[in-house]
Amino acid sequence: MAGLAAAFTVQRLQLAAKAAIAAGLAFLIAPLMPGAAANYPYYAPLGALVAMYHNVSGSVRQGVQALAGLAIGIGLAFLLVNVTDPSPISVAVFMGIGVLLGGLPRIGSGSDWIPTAALLVLLVGGSDPEDYSFGYLIQMGAGVAVGIAVNFLIFPPLHFAAAAKSINELRAALGQQLTDMGAALKEEWPPEHEDWSSRSDKLAEAARSVRHLVEEADASRRANPRRKLHPRDVDLDYRNLRELERVTFHIQDMTEVLADVIWKDDVPYEVPFEDSAPLAEAMTATGQLLQSFQHEDVEEQRKLLAAAESAVEECVAAAAARTPTEGAVPASESILLSLHRILRAARPQSG
Repeated sequence: MAGLAAAFTVQRLQLAAKAAIAAGLAFLIAPLMPGAAANYPYYAPLGALVAMYHNVSGSVRQGVQALAGLAIGIGLAFLLVNVTDPSPISVAVFMGIGVLLGGLPRIGSGSDWIPTAALLVLLVGGSDPEDYSFGYLIQMGAGVAVGIAVNFLIFPPLHFAAAAKSINELRAALGQQLTDMGAALKEEWPPEHEDWSSRSDKLAEAARSVRHLVEEADASRRANPRRKLHPRDVDLDYRNLRELERVTFHIQDMTEVLADVIWKDDVPYEVPFEDSAPLAEAMTATGQLLQSFQHEDVEEQRKLLAAAESAVEECVAAAAARTPTEGAVPASESILLSLHRILRAARPQSG
């Protein structure tokens, strides 16, 4: 059901509707193309579909790359026709060359069109490859132009909301991880709740997803006429993303350290019992700070930041005053260093 729901999202339905409109318009104007190109109208809707992408800049890039690949492929086919007659061996050699040319820099999605165009010219062009190639390229170009125009003019999408939501969700997940670890420090060991110990990979996956969505939001505003009506500071999103990636790294490290201390007997470090309560308070306060960013109350965030910094400082002072245990390295110091760096990255915006 989840896969079915993903196929019918609002964004996907909008893209499908625009693809349908672009293909129909392209096929409508295809007979108006000059000369022999009018004999190949079915390539125009194909070009419209090739250029249809979920943002305008992507449509332009994908369409231009496809046309570049087509032009190279057609040139490759004419080279074969002029050098030798098509045969299994010559076709195989030139298809291999086409695939190699697909590795040219910046050809992108056009790489697949190089051998495809060459093969179509050879097999479908028949005795009149010149007219076929002309019609193929012109109709595809017209279709690409229609696809780009439709995507530009009909509700060009902006993906700001998804990026903002993902940033908030990652902050909340990181805050929850810290509060769960703080709770584990207060329980009798081994703690009853241990699901937090296996979330490290999920947090890394969530951070990668946020980066993808922020980059999508950035790409969606390029060449988009709606960006002026819906302004957003994407540079701030990137700064928040980089900070959250650092926070994720430190929380992953804390998770592994604490899990090792609790469940492994062969690690050369420990969390002294007297550090457990103050560490738990520091983790919980830092987690609450991260979770508070969902509500956009800067004053409340500053209060929680001050509380978290105070809890960390108290923990540092307690650890410094403690008599070292011979033969064991206190893991508290590593956890406190990570908390300190998290707080540096999670400061509320000034203003």
